[in-house]
Amino acid sequence: MASIIIDKRYCGPPNSGNGGYVCGLLASHIEGSAEITLRAPPPLGRPLNIVGRVDGGVELHENGTLLATGRAMPLDVGQIPIVTFSEAEACRTSRDERNHPLPTCFVCGPARALGDGLRIIPGPLSPRGNERPVTLASSWIPYSNLAGGDGLVAPEFVWAALDCPTGFASTGARHLGMNGDESILLGRMSARIDNRPRPGARCVIVAWPTGREGRKLFADAALLGPDGELLAVSRATWLLVDRSTQLGKGAGAG
Repeated sequence: MASIIIDKRYCGPPNSGNGGYVCGLLASHIEGSAEITLRAPPPLGRPLNIVGRVDGGVELHENGTLLATGRAMPLDVGQIPIVTFSEAEACRTSRDERNHPLPTCFVCGPARALGDGLRIIPGPLSPRGNERPVTLASSWIPYSNLAGGDGLVAPEFVWAALDCPTGFASTGARHLGMNGDESILLGRMSARIDNRPRPGARCVIVAWPTGREGRKLFADAALLGPDGELLAVSRATWLLVDRSTQLGKGAGAG
């Protein structure tokens, strides 16, 4: 059994961990690609236990409360848009703190200082022929403080970078009845990391919605390297929730 404490730097909502970052921490205990399901908001600054299961999966607990589960899961995401760094840079949005649902989020919060939060706020890619109804993109140059022991960006930060873009893609899906102002929480995330970038690399993140079932929204994302090579892919399930739940007073999804 391993113990972790989620530092307040890695928040999503103000009082709980960023979903992608937490999923990445659990995935580090699973061989290969993984699927993580968030059952309740992971609290900040308190000891949490990662417990292995006999089937090779993992669980995240706080005392007797189950917060998340994880298992190995193959992931194949097809038809990934090839977006140049300059195109992705042009897509980045400059939403201010007043117009952002979670301005202090580690991944997408505009209130986070450079070098602190990732500040990945994707915007719509210009239409290209018969491309999907919605494709979002953002440039990303990882900071040096995201490096793991091997000098590459640590896996949990790759998971984090792929998290919020799928949320923006989901609420941006007008063809699925969304208006862009909905409150959502990450319920489930899968990711496959083929390669990790080095800090300072000119990376691109693309994300697009893939469907909706009631209050569940589905989206995929990909991380591309400086030469357009595919580094990682992800698939997410988001839940439509009320604002108070988004701010940490409710649970994640099954």
